[in-house]
Order: sequence, then C-alpha cells, then structure tokens
Amino acid sequence: MNPIRLASNRPQERFYRGGSRISAFRGEPNPAQSEPEDWIGSITTVYGEADRGLSALPDGAILRDAIGADPEAWLGTAHAERWGADSRLLVKLLDAGQRLPVHAHPHDEFAARHLGRAHGKAEAWYILEGGVVHIGLREDNDKSTLAGLVAEQNVDALLGLLHDVEVAAGDVVWVPPGVLHAIGAGVLLLELQQPEDLSILLEWKGFDIDGASAGHLGLGFDLALAAVETRARSAAEIERMVHAAPASGAVLPAAADPYFRLERMPVAGSATIDEGFSIIVVSDGVVEIAGEEEAARGVTLLVPASAGKLTVRGEGELLIARPPAP
Repeated sequence: MNPIRLASNRPQERFYRGGSRISAFRGEPNPAQSEPEDWIGSITTVYGEADRGLSALPDGAILRDAIGADPEAWLGTAHAERWGADSRLLVKLLDAGQRLPVHAHPHDEFAARHLGRAHGKAEAWYILEGGVVHIGLREDNDKSTLAGLVAEQNVDALLGLLHDVEVAAGDVVWVPPGVLHAIGAGVLLLELQQPEDLSILLEWKGFDIDGASAGHLGLGFDLALAAVETRARSAAEIERMVHAAPASGAVLPAAADPYFRLERMPVAGSATIDEGFSIIVVSDGVVEIAGEEEAARGVTLLVPASAGKLTVRGEGELLIARPPAP
C-alpha cells in the first residue's frame, strides 16, 4: 500500500463561518462560507449523523470500511492488536472565519459513562495563520456560576473568564479535555483530536445553532457542565499549553502522547518518514514522497502502516500526525 493523496472533505453547514483560508492553503476554489473544516483521514461522523464527515478514498470506498476490512495493513499489527480498527485519530484543517464560541470537550471517562462513546475529545492545534486564542480559566469558578452565565448568554462575561493569547504561525496549543477555549477570528490551524465530535457549548448567541437544545449533548446543562474544568490555569500553565513549536521533531507536550502525536519535519534535499499509520500535511514548499508526484503546500496524504518507511525529496516542510503509540 502506498501513500494516498486525499481530496478535501468539508462537512457542509457547520454553525460558524469560514473556509476561504483552507481553500487558499490547499490552492482550491473558495467553498461556501459555512465549510470551515476539512476532516482529513476521518473515520468520524458529525455528531448525531450517520455518515457526514467520513473520508472517502480515491476509488470511492469509505476509509472507515477499508480500515475495518484490514486493520493490520492500515494501522499496523501492534495498533490493531490493542485497538482493532479504531485509528484513534482525527485531523482537521480549521478556518475560524469568525470567533468560535466558548466551549469544552468531555474526557474519556465522562464520554464513556454518559454518552456511550469510546473516546472523549482531547485536542491540539498547530497554528498555520495566527491571531488570538482564548483558553483556560483565569480564576477559579464553580459550576453554578458557569450555569448562570450560560443561561443568561452573557457573552462578554464568558469570554472574559479565559486567558487571551496571541499565536503566530508555527505555534502549538494543547487543549486537554474539559478546558474551556475559543479560537479567535482569522486563525487557520491544523487540529489533532480524538476521533469524536463532542462539544459542550457555553455560548451560542449569534451563531447558527440552537445551543439551548444542542449545546449539552442531550444530557442537560446540569450534567454536561460537570465535564467542564472549573479550576484556574496559571500563567505558567498557559505558557506550557501554548508555545512555539520546535523546528523539527515532536512538537506537542508529553501530556498529549496518550491521545496523538505530531512531528514537524523540515526537508532540505531528502528525509525519511518512519513507518506507521500517519496523516501528512505539506505545510510549505514542494516535495516528492515515495517517488509519487510532487506535493506542494496544502496537499494532504494518508499513509497506511504497510507502506513502510518513506523517502522524501525536495525543499519544504511536513506535518506528520499519528495516533498514540500502542
């Protein structure tokens, strides 16, 4: 099996604006302004839907089905022995055409107990075009205070709870489950996350979504807010969560390792990609991978484990996303 070049996979009618920056990054025509996400190598569906969000292979087969038919070839023997056909990874390009609402995601135990899901939703971002992100409480709060702000839809107060951090291209942001956050308008990022579409919305005023009914994952806010972190994050903690990526090698903190991994690989002449299932995004330049046709900035590739080690030639940079080590 060889690396597979993937077309865009943009679920339509998301509840926030965006999409033009993904088109520019990929060198594609502009989509509708409600296509702000490109789900890359996805075996995950949009919450509550049967198939929207799933990636298709060039021959039309659904990736989830292909992996299910031969998980060892796609994911590797050790991965398949531990997790079966679960890739343990969803990668997205995300274009915040407007500031996203304040929200959080549940952790594994909460998702399993209350939603019957195999994963919660930890996530991390590699910034491609900068702006402001809002992350982590500045002061301790309690669930009743948060519930009151949600009921009032006090947008200024909700956003004011969080640290505001300027980010630039090449920065990384680690977002543990439960941590409140919002992505500022104008930010383009590559997101690694657990393969779920689970969000607890504290804010929805001005967005194209009925947050009062959809924002609590069907649990009611009294229960859903139990998954939201209420302790403050210190300035030192925020600096560990948001920082410039190393020029090469692993870029995420060790705390992310149980969920996913991301490698930054500069290419100047030639380089070698280690074997194993991965999703590759060409973030700069033009390269040739495993003797295939040249891939320029914005190209995304799905690499089955059975492809083995890959030789890269050219001048550019790759972002290589992988599931956790089995």
